[in-house]
Amino acid sequence: MDLSSGKTYWDHTYKGFTYPVLENDVECDVLIVGSGSSGAHCAYFLADQGVSVTLVDKRTIASGSTVANTGLLQYSNDKMLSAMIRSFGEKAAVRHYQLGLEAIQTLNEEVVPSLAENSDFKIRKSLYFASSKEDVASLQEEFKTLKKYGFPADYFTKSQIEKYFSFSKEGAIVTGNDAEVNPYKHAHLLIHYAEQKGVKIYEHTKINGRKHTKEGDILYTDKGHSIKAKYIIYATGYEAQEEVRDPNGSIISSYALATNPVGNIDGWYDDMMLWETARPYIYARRTADGRIVFGGLDEATTKVDKRDTKLIHKRDLLMQTIYDMFPELKGKTMAEYYWGAFFGETHDGLPTIGTYEDYPNSYFLRGYGGNGTVYSVILSQIIRDLILKGKNDNSYIYLKERPMLERIM
Repeated sequence: MDLSSGKTYWDHTYKGFTYPVLENDVECDVLIVGSGSSGAHCAYFLADQGVSVTLVDKRTIASGSTVANTGLLQYSNDKMLSAMIRSFGEKAAVRHYQLGLEAIQTLNEEVVPSLAENSDFKIRKSLYFASSKEDVASLQEEFKTLKKYGFPADYFTKSQIEKYFSFSKEGAIVTGNDAEVNPYKHAHLLIHYAEQKGVKIYEHTKINGRKHTKEGDILYTDKGHSIKAKYIIYATGYEAQEEVRDPNGSIISSYALATNPVGNIDGWYDDMMLWETARPYIYARRTADGRIVFGGLDEATTKVDKRDTKLIHKRDLLMQTIYDMFPELKGKTMAEYYWGAFFGETHDGLPTIGTYEDYPNSYFLRGYGGNGTVYSVILSQIIRDLILKGKNDNSYIYLKERPMLERIM
């Protein structure tokens, strides 16, 4: 799958590490297929756990969808907590939001400090603003719901937004304990950590065959070598839909850009991450070197040609939106990097862990949605526990069968 096109930004910020091609037969307890955010977090959380782990990727490390990720980490979701409660019940919905908050705390307190260097990770606040007057009521309901369950959130009125920002909106929720990260650098550092702990890493190693035996599964590479594993984690992102289609998942196209470095922006309070209630929505953040990363304008297409023919037009629309929101930047800002990419989401708003009869002892990690990196942290820890302990108390929220729905029927 041609996951992205254009000129991506993150792979120009960090050299990364290189790994060999698999050139012999291997055996391991756990095989991870994929080295993006999901595979990298799986490798990290399985490293030093008393099991042998191998990770393979058909590309270079983290060069699939992760390089097109914009690196906004939020405990809030594309689907509001109030809407999730109506869909899945209070217990599962609130726990899902709590897990998002805990994932960011885990990154901040455990994961990032253990890496060889900081992955440009920084705790941030987010401004979630009403795209129109009609959205204010649902936004206020969401704010009350977040406060009811103890989530860090404040509410900005129109006058407060106008005081702190160059633009005016009818209202906004300000969420705390969100974060930003360089997703490409982060994945590389996670995998480097895992390799230092004994995980075997191979890139340019494509899987093109599979056989199930009583002792475990055997996967075959395009070079004719075999990998025998007791468990397999398919962390292949949006390409997992090509292996085993999940009817709850869908692939669309999204667009983003990174500007030239513009330094401090007086009308952008506290460099908050920005997003909105409209669907599809635009979103924005700052980078460590003072650029603006701005994205959105999603299109419901899986056609590479159609996605790519819109790239220049989408770039220009995104830049115009920046100028509309921050008029002081007109004439000072340009899109130095811009790209289009496939993006996965689910119809019900939750990521999934898939298990299938034809794929015994295997887990498909689909961290689909606008909060994919956070989902990767959550799901990789759950899968680790399912492999090592046989259970995880939160797995019922994410299994593709959605067992939590039976609890509220």
